[in-house]
Amino acid sequence: MNHNKVELSIVMPCLNEAETLATCITKANNFIKEHNINAEVIIADNGSSDGSQEIASKQGARVVNVPVKGYGSALRHGIKAAHGKYIVMGDSDDSYNFYELMPFLHKLREGNDLVMGNRFKGRIEEGAMPFLHKYLGNPVLSFTGRLFFQSAIGDFHCGLRGFSKDAFQRMDLTTGGMEFASEMVVKASLLKMKIAEVPVTLSPDGRSRPPHLRTWRDGWRHLRFLLMYSPNWLFLYPGLLMIILGLILSSVLIFTPITIKGIQLDVHTLLYASSAVVIGFQCTTFYVFSKIFAIREGLLPESKRLNKLFEYVNLEVGLIVGTLILIAGIGLSVYSFLQWDKVNFGSLNPALMLRKVIPAVTCSLLGVQILLYSFFLSILGLKK
Repeated sequence: MNHNKVELSIVMPCLNEAETLATCITKANNFIKEHNINAEVIIADNGSSDGSQEIASKQGARVVNVPVKGYGSALRHGIKAAHGKYIVMGDSDDSYNFYELMPFLHKLREGNDLVMGNRFKGRIEEGAMPFLHKYLGNPVLSFTGRLFFQSAIGDFHCGLRGFSKDAFQRMDLTTGGMEFASEMVVKASLLKMKIAEVPVTLSPDGRSRPPHLRTWRDGWRHLRFLLMYSPNWLFLYPGLLMIILGLILSSVLIFTPITIKGIQLDVHTLLYASSAVVIGFQCTTFYVFSKIFAIREGLLPESKRLNKLFEYVNLEVGLIVGTLILIAGIGLSVYSFLQWDKVNFGSLNPALMLRKVIPAVTCSLLGVQILLYSFFLSILGLKK
């Protein structure tokens, strides 16, 4: 086989799949022969001990031994070893029909970077997907992915998907576990790649043993990954919400208590509202830090919005703003101290004094944090 002319590589991860592996390879080989495609079948073996490697070799597949455990690790090594211009990856448990890959190849030939299978637009046979996966896990995680990354993908976790080798290299995937599936869609969405979907059928897998997937563990890993790749939803939006609500409530309670449906909100609520402002500010700064780190490490693409912001917000601006807020906090503290001095440091009206002390402490905290964070951001910018 001329490696330079291989159009399609079909890659299957494998860990003790002796029961179903031959069936999957046979379907893939029949698809290749019927459509006269210059293609190869690659089995990315993750250390099978049931003879899967020998089965794959007898069926004419190329075996790539992957020493690093994990679904993502197996696929990443297998894809890197592939010679094809296009890659189709799918599980080797006979849950997907490798004889029906032509829709994927058509979409790839049309110029799409990533072609996702969609089981919900296709067919899910009875017993093929657990109830929790079908009605809770997949819909919730797919919705979260669409919300966080403005992606139109309806089935984030379909195991059957195709992509060009060039797109795979640009995605620069790094995860080694089940979250590899989420990382691929997230990276493709962030890089504004051309993505298409095709309906697929999910069948019950042909193995007698339980699947490698663990519902709650792997579901949490997917959700955690989506959150970590979206600092907007993890830090920025919650932070801004706390700042806005805290400022609105504080600006009223500084002057007077308020009563809502018979419930009086006073200085105790003011303390919590002020704390929300401080916590919210910390969340927004964590957004900036994590965004910069992710961009520097190649995890996220460059942000034009962030670059534009730094044209106006620099060390000097941060020092000026932080100093002014700190001075306001110190000024309010001095004023409160003088009020105490007027009564010879005796008893004071707690409600009246806390309306001055709480804003004083809040401004002092924010001022110091802005000064410190300004220097830290400047340190992060030294490399640039």
